[in-house]
Amino acid sequence: MLHFHLVTLFPKSIESYLKSSIIGRAQKEKKIKVSFYDPKKFTRNKHRRVDRRPYGGGPGMVLEPDAVLRAATAALKSKRRRLLDFSVVFFATNGKQFDEEMAKKFSRKKDILLICGHYEGVDERVFKVLSAKGGSVFGGKAKKVSMGPYVLTGGELPAAVLIDAVSRFVPDVLGKAESLERSRVSSPEVYTRPEVFAWKNKKYRVPKVLLTGHHAKIDEWKQKKLK
Repeated sequence: MLHFHLVTLFPKSIESYLKSSIIGRAQKEKKIKVSFYDPKKFTRNKHRRVDRRPYGGGPGMVLEPDAVLRAATAALKSKRRRLLDFSVVFFATNGKQFDEEMAKKFSRKKDILLICGHYEGVDERVFKVLSAKGGSVFGGKAKKVSMGPYVLTGGELPAAVLIDAVSRFVPDVLGKAESLERSRVSSPEVYTRPEVFAWKNKKYRVPKVLLTGHHAKIDEWKQKKLK
């Protein structure tokens, strides 16, 4: 079973999505598991404060390293297997672009720790600790991942996207194996019944090729739509 561990200040912001539809069913059937670790619960600050102003000036606040690392450590210690078996993901604009090939590789892991930043981000020393080779119990397994050339207010949405994309490649999460085939989902246009749909005195028909049952011609039509 693939276990996702999320270090996040706002677990409720994505918890409802992860409990719904295919991802929710995969958890109920124990194909995947999702656990949350809130840094506020691991801070040694009596006021439960986890953010500080950045050195060098600038707007916003930065998540301090101690609380985040303690939350990450709690996630890692929740498993009996060796800590080196974990993959650690930071969401950052300067990270490697997330794609389908990366999703496939992640799907073969046992445990993935996702560090969800917020505000202006996470103190860089958290990444240095979790990615240190030789000197860290995590064995240099941490990597930075980008979901695209844009900035979001937090890492929760990227985490949900990664979990969704990766879970598709976990065996038996999807109902049919062909759902994974790019050719079966690549068309930007999809249709269902009725064959003729009327709206405000105008009729909209399903393309005839989709009604033929000729898979080669249908695939050819889909490929043309991609261009």
